[in-house]
Amino acid sequence: MENFIVSARKYRPITFDTVIGQVSITSTLKNAIKNNHLAQAFLFCGPRGVGKTTCARILAKTINCENLSPNIEACNVCKPCQSFNTSNSFNVFELDAASNNSVDDIRNLVDQVRVPPQIGKYKIYIIDEVHMLSASAFNAFLKTLEEPPAYAKFILATTEKHKIIPTILSRCQVFDFNRITIDDIAKHLGYVANCEHVSAEPDALHIIAQKADGALRDALSIFDQIVSFAGSDTITYKAVIENLNVLDYDYFFNLTDFFLKGNIPETLLILNEILEHGFDGHHFINGLGEHFRNLLVCKDAATIKLLEVGENIRDKYREQAQSCTPDFLLKALDLVAKCDVNYKTANNKRLLLELTLMQICSFHSQSNPFKEPAKAESIKPITKIPDAKTNTVQPEPLKKIENTIVNEIKKEDLPVNIVAEPSHKTAPKKIVHGTRSILETLAETDKKKSELENNKVEEVNTKYEKPEAEFTKEQFEMAWTMYAQQFKQELPDFFITLTSRIPELKENFIIELTIDNVVQEKEIADRKLDMLTFLRKELNNYKIQLQLIINKNPDNIKPFTPQEKFKKMAEKNPAIKKLRDKFDLEIDF
Repeated sequence: MENFIVSARKYRPITFDTVIGQVSITSTLKNAIKNNHLAQAFLFCGPRGVGKTTCARILAKTINCENLSPNIEACNVCKPCQSFNTSNSFNVFELDAASNNSVDDIRNLVDQVRVPPQIGKYKIYIIDEVHMLSASAFNAFLKTLEEPPAYAKFILATTEKHKIIPTILSRCQVFDFNRITIDDIAKHLGYVANCEHVSAEPDALHIIAQKADGALRDALSIFDQIVSFAGSDTITYKAVIENLNVLDYDYFFNLTDFFLKGNIPETLLILNEILEHGFDGHHFINGLGEHFRNLLVCKDAATIKLLEVGENIRDKYREQAQSCTPDFLLKALDLVAKCDVNYKTANNKRLLLELTLMQICSFHSQSNPFKEPAKAESIKPITKIPDAKTNTVQPEPLKKIENTIVNEIKKEDLPVNIVAEPSHKTAPKKIVHGTRSILETLAETDKKKSELENNKVEEVNTKYEKPEAEFTKEQFEMAWTMYAQQFKQELPDFFITLTSRIPELKENFIIELTIDNVVQEKEIADRKLDMLTFLRKELNNYKIQLQLIINKNPDNIKPFTPQEKFKKMAEKNPAIKKLRDKFDLEIDF
């Protein structure tokens, strides 16, 4: 039985031109060889599977080649090339720093460097995972790395550049390898599939490339796994998503269609199907966010190139993006981002997912311009009749409006506050807290009609005013304290904002609260409606209003941000500012 060789080894690049996705680095190395400007030490940095060790081997082979091609590639014919290809080269040494990380190992390496090469021009030492060397080993290596013999070259490779000490970095030419793009990986997988006589769908290869996360070695390993799973010479999109446990794109396309229709039941059924198939809810919500992002990218032809999917899937995105407004996509992304943040801390994770999906359905069902508008009730034409009292002409439906409002009030036996929008607006009028938006059915009217409608509304408001009970300062302060106590445990900062200063009670039941900055102003503004509702109900006075005043006296402003705190401390003790300037310190945000 023939020994199987994994694709990552079988199709490993052997020349600079066959390296995938690192054109800038290979071009630099080839020019350095051509112009004889080779450094004594190189440091190859980057994530796993992007070609660091491969480029190190190609560089080691090429600089010892005796018959370089015009394209600066090894000939594979000379004796140094042949010995390298058969792994018998005495000039190229590969070390694993994970298992050779002590001072003694570096000392042995330094002793070997003293012996010149027998065949070829250079002795090359490739040290993989060099960040695993101990601090003592690094220090023992410094002198040799800085002033090696002319025939010695060091190529260091690491995935964690930040662990390399600065004295090593300063002695090396540093090359940062990038993650390989999805398109480059997909093209290389297609090449490997052709060489292996495997038929693969382009969308399937793109899924493998996405799963590899920029590592070509991982992509080739997944490719071998999928071939074994399929049990044939054909790789399909369905086989890939089944084996890799990847959510099908169709789930997200169908969900978006239901979002656009405001179809909550079907949306929840799809979520249930996804969870029953064993997919993690957090993985699902991240995938949904990626889907909305891709739709937003497709809204502009200039940004479609940012879409890293297969051509068939790209066409689906283009088609669905035409039905989505940017406003809908931005709102949906905001909801998904909040769900992603709150998912880990949520006790009922499924409920959080369902609530997020229902919110996306709900707000789009109210504002979707592509949805067919609801059929409005037939409206009788407005006919003008004279008013006996004012000797003016008013629209006939206004009497019906007033009668309907009064009937609604009698039915519910509750105070109703009717608010009409200013007359200069052209938007339809709305009745707040009523059971039906009657004024929405009226067409645009001129200025005289709007003024007459406002007069009618004011008369109804006068009839059904809410209570305005008197209260003392002590009662108000007690109610204010009761409201603030709700936030003492959950939002201590907001509690301090409310209790640091007791607000003043002005005329006409106006509450005047002094705050220190705009941050506190936003905190209170976000809860202003809830605050007024509590105070009005507690004090039985619905005329209470809240007015915020920002304190402009710098002596009385409490420092809030780190910059303000530092400035305050520096005023009291100038030595703090000198300390910061001397050591070039930064303020921690």
